[in-house]
Amino acid sequence: MTAKVNFVRQQGFQDASPDTCSYQYPALMWQPRAVGILVLIGLVLQAWVYFVVLSAILWWNAAFPSLNPFDALYNLLWAKPKALPRLTPAPAPRRFAQAMAATFMLAIGLSLWFDQAILAWTFEALLLVALSALILGGFCLGSYLFWIFTRHADVANRTLPWSPGE
Repeated sequence: MTAKVNFVRQQGFQDASPDTCSYQYPALMWQPRAVGILVLIGLVLQAWVYFVVLSAILWWNAAFPSLNPFDALYNLLWAKPKALPRLTPAPAPRRFAQAMAATFMLAIGLSLWFDQAILAWTFEALLLVALSALILGGFCLGSYLFWIFTRHADVANRTLPWSPGE
């Protein structure tokens, strides 16, 4: 449970506890899992426009967190029917992570558009590593970097999945 609490706190929800984590963790993992599936489809398609559209959606989420379509779908399809707390707009660490993923997807899309296959594959591999760490290991590189860049290395390191937490 400590790794899940750490993940929720890494996302910017500092008041997370084992009790709140029972519903917050699955809610916060909904978007990365959905994006992971969409990225796998994109890897098969290798269509530049597909990655540019995914990038635009993630930039939208970062810029307008209260209008995030992934959160809206979660709230409609899972939270409401099961009477769970709704996802609230993403805090800054989560928005930073979304913007970082959007940047990677834009780089992939532009690389494909300009016929730079090796560059596209490189960005795809980096994105896959980051998504795998997030989905399989509960480590969000984007949120971690947010805490580092904002001079909160203590928070960043305390919220690592393997950290004993507080």
